[in-house]
This record gives sequence, structure tokens and C-alpha cells, in this order.
Amino acid sequence: MSRNDLEYSTASPADRLLHLLKTRGPQLASEAGVVLGTTGEAARQQFVKLAASGLVEARSEARGVGRPTQVWHLTAAGHARFPDAHSELTVQLLQTVRETFGEAAIDRLIEVREQKTRDLYLREMQGAATLQARVERLVALRAHEGYMAEWSEQPDGALILVENHCPICAAATACQGFCRAELEVFEQVLLARVERVEHILLGARRCAYRITAA
Repeated sequence: MSRNDLEYSTASPADRLLHLLKTRGPQLASEAGVVLGTTGEAARQQFVKLAASGLVEARSEARGVGRPTQVWHLTAAGHARFPDAHSELTVQLLQTVRETFGEAAIDRLIEVREQKTRDLYLREMQGAATLQARVERLVALRAHEGYMAEWSEQPDGALILVENHCPICAAATACQGFCRAELEVFEQVLLARVERVEHILLGARRCAYRITAA
């Protein structure tokens, strides 16, 4: 059992529901109950308590024939429960660097971070002979860094890397060069073609990357 799995298994039902919404998106109470190994009504009661705290909200959505169904979503406060790597301080520092030293200094900062990240990831890739093995190692690295990463294989053989959380989202919003640099690092360490198909900064719930052999 991984460290993330252990933390999830010992978390409270409320925290497990928040984690479920973060990693799997909006949920019916009945669906959440199945995942948690409880009843849909028990999950609904937990959602109601979380809603009272402002962490989730219910929205009526049409799902097939019949009356609209109540679907539970994370609110902005719910998303904020997941760490964002000292976001306010990070943004202030980036603004100070930009104002004091100019845009070239920001570019240099991103370049240095990109190089350090690439070097670390390349060391971890040693001995990973296949693309799948490299993706598995990258997912483990990104999960350790707080990205809530996972991967899956598509019917056409492509691999999908999903990051359900971005711990540097505030910094990436203030300076989108971080996202560009990460995409380039992924391609270099995986020795593969990597396409970002979902992007948090463009309003998606998560970032997702389609990975195919170069």
C-alpha cells in the first residue's frame, strides 16, 4: 500500500469525500456511497455537513430521463483545502522579481527550475526501459510532490497522465511559463510525445496529458 493509499484509508469519511470529489469530479451521493463502502444516504448526510461548512455544494443536473438529480461539487473553499505550496508568498515573490529585475529574470528562474526538475526526474528514470515504466515513475514523483497524479492506458495504447491537483497553481497562474516548462520536461524524461488535453488554468477540473511513443 502506498503512502497516499494509507493516508486515504485512515482519513475521516468527510475527508474521503473531499478527496473523491477532487480526484473523480462531481458525484451522486449513491456513487460516493459505493466508493466509501457505505450507503448513499450516509454519503448524502456527510455531503450536507460539508455543505454547511461551505466546502461542497449540490447542483441539480439532468442525467437521462426523469427528474433532475442532485450532484455534489467542490466549492472554491473545498478546492482550497488542498495545499497550494504557499501560494500568496510565491505570487508576491514572482511579482517582486518581475518588477525589480524584469521579465528576463522570470524566464531565467523558470529555466533553472526546469533544469533542476529535469535532472531529478532523469535520475529516477534510470533502468526504466519501457514508456509505461517511465510513466509509472513520473506519476510516483508527481504524486509525492502533491499533484495527486495517476495514470491509465487508453484502448488505442496511449497512456494518460492525470494530475488532479496543482500545488503551484497560483504561481502558474501568475506566470504560465511554469506550465510550458513542465510539458517540455515531461517529453524529455519520458522520451515520448506529450500533449496536454486538459488544463486547470483553462478551467478544467484537472490537468491531463496524452502520452504516445515519439
